[in-house]
Amino acid sequence: MRLTTSGARRPAEVARELGIRADMLRRWRRQAEARAGRPRTDVFPGNGKVMSQDEEIRRLRREVAQLREERDILGKATAFFAKGARWDSRSSRPTP
Repeated sequence: MRLTTSGARRPAEVARELGIRADMLRRWRRQAEARAGRPRTDVFPGNGKVMSQDEEIRRLRREVAQLREERDILGKATAFFAKGARWDSRSSRPTP
């Protein structure tokens, strides 16, 4: 951040050197400027580590995706078996 805020180097140049996109570096700069005067740990919370809330959101999104996939598979299996066998309602056995 100091390299870009001092005006010595352009954000695109610093971003290229760091291997990140320039817009990401600009976003970080705006975030730092908006939180100026706060303790260092509050400017960039997490210090490069995923915060527990973000981690839980990611875990829940993965779980939702898996549940949706399972639901779709069960729906297709139900439709497949409903077409294949017709049940006799009196004996609870499939009719030939």
